Amino acid sequence: MEVVKDECCPTFHHEKWDGKTFNWNNKKFIKASVPTLFHIPLPQMIGNRVTKMMRLAEDAERIAEDKEDILLLFTDPSAFKSNLLLSVTGNVPNAQNTTLSCTYISKVFDGTFNSVPKFMKEMDIFLAKEGKRPKTITCTMPIVRNAPKGIGIITWYFSLS
Repeated sequence: MEVVKDECCPTFHHEKWDGKTFNWNNKKFIKASVPTLFHIPLPQMIGNRVTKMMRLAEDAERIAEDKEDILLLFTDPSAFKSNLLLSVTGNVPNAQNTTLSCTYISKVFDGTFNSVPKFMKEMDIFLAKEGKRPKTITCTMPIVRNAPKGIGIITWYFSLS
């Protein structure tokens, strides 16, 4: 794992996620939620919530040792709420523990948050070529500190089962 100096996070490797299929059977996560305004999260609230989730998982020693194996997924059940799911290796005391069992296809897109509608259309085309339709849509945005303004990485996970 390559870690950039003074960074909290490993270097993101597109090839590990782009166009890959993952079959999860009771994959463990802890869950929390934050308010959003028409799907736009408030960054400070996300930071605080993620910090708390990470602290709970680390204190319980239920977090993957290799940071590249840690997933932070986002789902929006409404325009005013986002659920955060942090992958863990076992049950975490004082956290909302949950599991996911499904088949996911992931696709990596580089761009800003306002590019999301374009990414979703591209993913629809990608899945249609495979003869598939998503049941749910989940995304993750790796933390990239000191990235040039307006640059981000969004990986979409489309549940097929």
